[in-house]
Formats: sequence, structure tokens, C-alpha cells
Amino acid sequence: MDLARFEKITNRYAHLRIAIVGDFCLDRYLEIDPAKREISIETGLPVHNVVNVRSQPGGAGTILNNLSELGIGAIFPVGFCGEDGEGFELRRTLQHKSGIQLNHFVQTELRRTFTYCKPLMMEPDKPPMELNRLDSKNWMPTPALVQGRLMDSVRTLAREVDAMVVLDQVDVPETGVVTKEVLETINSIIKALPNLLILADSRRGLRGYPPVTFKMNAAELSTLSGAVQKNPDLEDIKTIAATLARKQSRCVFVTLSERGILGASPNGEVEHVPALPVRGPIDIVGAGDAVTANLAAALAAGATISEAMEIAMAASSVVIHQLGTTGTASLSQIRSLLQGGAFH
Repeated sequence: MDLARFEKITNRYAHLRIAIVGDFCLDRYLEIDPAKREISIETGLPVHNVVNVRSQPGGAGTILNNLSELGIGAIFPVGFCGEDGEGFELRRTLQHKSGIQLNHFVQTELRRTFTYCKPLMMEPDKPPMELNRLDSKNWMPTPALVQGRLMDSVRTLAREVDAMVVLDQVDVPETGVVTKEVLETINSIIKALPNLLILADSRRGLRGYPPVTFKMNAAELSTLSGAVQKNPDLEDIKTIAATLARKQSRCVFVTLSERGILGASPNGEVEHVPALPVRGPIDIVGAGDAVTANLAAALAAGATISEAMEIAMAASSVVIHQLGTTGTASLSQIRSLLQGGAFH
């Protein structure tokens, strides 16, 4: 892909409409100054003094952050938060993002706001060190009333958007946005709108998902296929991904950490794009979501599988070099990195 092709693809981003169906959470960072360490008079335990608090959308919100940074014209989060302080904070962070439309984002007293609270030890001349997280989650199934509102939004948006991203972030099935009922709704959409790009990723694996475009890592691919291997080689991964893509009649993308990414198309073709070289200390948090966002945007804008993966790998490289945060990659950062050697 040359620079002219990159510009042709990304110039379409401002006209795209993309929905994100998934588990939005609040990433709250507590920056601790170790020089202000005290001992509690009451308990005798160490006191960590927080000198700065910053918040941003996490989970599916990380994909949203990246799409917003890319300049996507309209982004529709389909999810929920609670009527609590964290929910207020999450909605506020969403509202400040460019292109976000919140009319399909549900705030309800029936749910708690999914929150990752991340204490960071900020020592001079050292990367931030994350301490034990304090998480807030939902442990009971998502109520039918909330699921119904989400399904209505998915049906409505399917006819209005250029692409849909589905991200299941919760550990306990049926407690988040991507429930069996929501997946059934997506399955019916595929039958009605077979050309709509729907890209799915799930931390619990994609078994049981309808035939949409899959994005996963190598371990998840091996588990899904039943060919469980601890360290599958590249040729084995290519074979398994190609078989799955033919079966689903949809593309399959497999991230390979430092080995890059491969994409298999339904016609049996498999392409591999290597990762860009590491340029210093890295933090891999958010890299996978940056890949998801950039694959969805590029494919929706008409990129080939190979072109979308090149852009996604550059975005991932930008993100992993941002320490102490779940980063994003702008078009200018991606362009700059590709101009450094990937354009030809």
C-alpha cells in the first residue's frame, strides 16, 4: 500500500457511520506520588496519596476512543451504564469524544457501571507501575428490559451504519451487553443484511457466535477450532484460519503478538502482515482494541484485507509505546509511522 492509497482509504473516514455493541466501562486512573507516602494513624497501614485522577472510556470504549481519534463521522455506542457516579463520569467522557452519538447508550438503575479503577505509582524517570486494580462489575444476568432496549438499538442501527463492531468484555456470561438474545438479534441481521460488515471479538472466545467477521488471537483460534496447541506455528494458524473463514463465509483475523497479524478470506486466501519493530519500552494494554477499531474502519472504507491489516499494525505499534494508559492512534501518527518505512 502506498501513501496515495492510504489517503484514499482514510479520506472516507469522515463519512463513515459505525456502531459499537459491547461492554463499555470506565477506566479510572489514580496517579500516586510515592514521595507523599504516609502511615495511617488509625490503622498503621501505608497511605497512598493520589495527586491526579483521570478517566476515559474502557472496554468497548477503547474501540470507541480509537474510532473517534481516526475521525470517524458518526459513532454509535450500544451499551449501558448505571445511574451512579461512575455512570455519570463515563457518559461525560463519552460526550467529550468527537463523533459520538449517545441516543443508543442506556443509563439504568438496573445495572452498575462496569469500572476498572487502576492505581498507578508515578516515580520520576520510571514508567508508571500499576498496583492492584479495584474493579466494579455486574454479577447477575442483564435484565430482560435492558436487553430489549439493546436489541431494538441493534436492529435500528444495522440499517443506518456502514459497519458494526461487537465486543464482549465480561468474564461471566449473560451479565453484559452481548447476551444470547443480542447474538440472536445479530444473527437475524446477517440474514437480512448479508453485506453489512460486523466484526466481533470476545475475551471468552467466539464459540456460539453467528457467522460474522472474527477477530481473535492465536490461542483463541486454536481453542475454537478444537486444535488446542500451546504454541501453534504460523502455517498451522494459517490452515485453521482458512478453514474457519470458508466455513463461516466471512473473513477471520488472527493477532499474533510480536509476529503481527494474519487474515483469511472465505475463498481460502491467507495473508500475513508482520508487526513493526519495537522502538523502546512498551505497554500492550489496548493494542488489540486498536487493531479492532482500525480493521473495522479500513474495511468499511473499502480497504483490502492486506491494507486493513497494515494500517492496524501501524496503529497497534503507536499504542503499545504509550505507557501508563490505554492508548489510541491518530491518523497522523499512523501515517508518520508508515512513512518511516512501510509505504512502498
